[in-house]
Amino acid sequence: MVKLTLNSDIGQISGVGNVKKKQLNKLGIYTVSDLIYYFPRAYEKRGDIKHLSNFSSEIAQSFILTVSSEVSSVEIRRGLTISKFRAFDESGSCEIVFFNSPFVKNIFHTGSVFRFYGKATLKKKTLQLTNPKYEAYIEDVELPYMVPVYQQTVGINSGFLSKIISACLECVLCEITDPLSEEIRIKNSFPVLSFALKNIHFPENEDYFRKAVRRLAFDEMLCFGLSISTVTSQKNTTCAVRFSPCDISPVLKLLPYELTSGQKQAVNDIYMDTVLKNKGSTLPPMTRIIVGDVGCGKTICSIIAAYIASKSSYQTAIVAPTEILATQHFAEFSNYFDKLNIKVALLLGSTPKKAKKEIYSKIEDGSISVLVGTHALFSDNLNFNNLGLIVTDEQHRFGVFQRGVLKEKTKSAHMLVMSATPIPRTLALTIYGDMDISKITELPKGRQQISTYVVDESYIKRLNTFMLNQVKAGGQIYVVCPKIEEDAEEDELFIQSISSQDLVSASTKNLKNVKDYMEILRQTFPQLRIQSLHGKLTPNEKADIMNDFSAGEIDILVSTTVIEVGVNVPNACVMIVENADRFGLAQLHQLRGRVGRGTRKSYCILVSDSKSQTALSRLEIMKSTSNGFEIAEKDLLLRGPGDFFSMASNSDNIRQSGGFDFKFAKLCDDLDLFTNAFATAKMIISEDPDLSLEKNRGLKQLLSSYVLATQSTIS
Repeated sequence: MVKLTLNSDIGQISGVGNVKKKQLNKLGIYTVSDLIYYFPRAYEKRGDIKHLSNFSSEIAQSFILTVSSEVSSVEIRRGLTISKFRAFDESGSCEIVFFNSPFVKNIFHTGSVFRFYGKATLKKKTLQLTNPKYEAYIEDVELPYMVPVYQQTVGINSGFLSKIISACLECVLCEITDPLSEEIRIKNSFPVLSFALKNIHFPENEDYFRKAVRRLAFDEMLCFGLSISTVTSQKNTTCAVRFSPCDISPVLKLLPYELTSGQKQAVNDIYMDTVLKNKGSTLPPMTRIIVGDVGCGKTICSIIAAYIASKSSYQTAIVAPTEILATQHFAEFSNYFDKLNIKVALLLGSTPKKAKKEIYSKIEDGSISVLVGTHALFSDNLNFNNLGLIVTDEQHRFGVFQRGVLKEKTKSAHMLVMSATPIPRTLALTIYGDMDISKITELPKGRQQISTYVVDESYIKRLNTFMLNQVKAGGQIYVVCPKIEEDAEEDELFIQSISSQDLVSASTKNLKNVKDYMEILRQTFPQLRIQSLHGKLTPNEKADIMNDFSAGEIDILVSTTVIEVGVNVPNACVMIVENADRFGLAQLHQLRGRVGRGTRKSYCILVSDSKSQTALSRLEIMKSTSNGFEIAEKDLLLRGPGDFFSMASNSDNIRQSGGFDFKFAKLCDDLDLFTNAFATAKMIISEDPDLSLEKNRGLKQLLSSYVLATQSTIS
């Protein structure tokens, strides 16, 4: 047998032939190391044994049962076989049913004992387990407490992945070197990396699992912190371009309103960074983030910044995370700059090749001053004539690496970032450690106050009447559901809402799904125009649907959280969120911000049947305040910082927008851990900017692997 190492090809693993190898390659697994770092997406808590008398039909549970009858198999029709037998524990008995599994008659015999895992339900007063997972139970032989569940593909199931990962861990755990120094591990009470990897795949108990998550979360945040600290270190050695003093009144005269005090301060900050500070000096480029509440007017600040750049004969690149939002920004910039004779262009991934070549040419000769686009702006074929300002609409994502890609086009360009999520100051100072922060707290004058209500399913008839009346009055409605379709293997909300507390017990039962809910609404309101939107649609399909909704050609849009990104539809006046208790407060606030953007009175209705006082208390916070910063602070206290990282790394567009793919940070609720990781990163970089010291060699390798993993998503 070939001795496996971390660099061994997966084809050398026992049981992995050419077919399996190709299937594993589709999952991005090429080496043993790739396999070990292919982490579970969820866990089954099979070690928490229940008696049949304490069953719950809401969640899957484990039961240790003795088989009391032989298996009876019946072919109901061609292609459908039902196998049944009975089993019991000291509290009662149940019927166990398997579909199309006639082989179970060779597994289950009277008197044998198994651990079954599944949902027990009452069918005509008979307790029944249908297609449960099972393992033979033998006294004094310990079964796994938590069983990993992996993302699968055709030909590769979770059980097979579990088997080969277990085999590989046995072979290579001893050769895994820990990138963290003993000093850092002891200071933070961290286990060694080999312990963390073993217990993230196959936790011996919940305590070991928590320790593994905490250690791996720290590694992620340390890498993120190291990348930020490296950018900051490099920034301080770069001389910025200098914009000339200019009069911004031509832009201000075009505005239909006066800037708020927060907007004025942000504009002053930008002017100071790009014009006044650089006068007669060699200061580094501006790296500033505008953190503001939903609808606070961040975009107009970036328009003024781009105007200042153009008046100094510098070009501006505006990067948005989606084609929908990029198109919206293009329209808004054009609305002002067309009147000021400043040329604006739009570059998308879907832009035809001929049009792209024309844009490339005009950017290179300087005839286009402002270029708005998505990841298409990172193309090697795009060469700016005189890029002086980069504006990224992060939408609460962490685009450190892709910001770096654009910065490579000219290291002296200024950087302005807009964050649509109000982030608590304690967290903002941590995750945006490479930036100066401008904070906008007020909304523009005339912006409608949104009335927020929390209701349960008993209000459905009244809610339907309310929806119909709003559409008749000329308004439009968003309905947000947590799932795309029934019985989807993995839905958007389940992964977003999951935390370290409910990782192994979260249930998707009774969650509304977009496809079914759209059909229900179409039957309820046959006279209305109803459409759905979700992450499984292509970018062009999503763009077409959002354009139709923006144009008023759709009355009710049933969607997942893909509409959370700041698309502006002034006529939308109602936001209904189903299963609202399953969303974080910051995310609910983002969704609420999709309405109230025009002159219509607007409403946000949070629907939840949860009986949890904690969940209801959280929803009451949404009723009591519309201040996004206050909500964010309370969300940080209630859910921990993991909620923000969950939103960041599970967005539909995270890979397009260059975000850092957090796997464990979103499961960890320890803010002190994150703060410590960033402080550690700054300390390391200040002492060893290139990570060239022997003690930091492992960290440099770890950081490289994270950078490569992220950069591979933007190709």
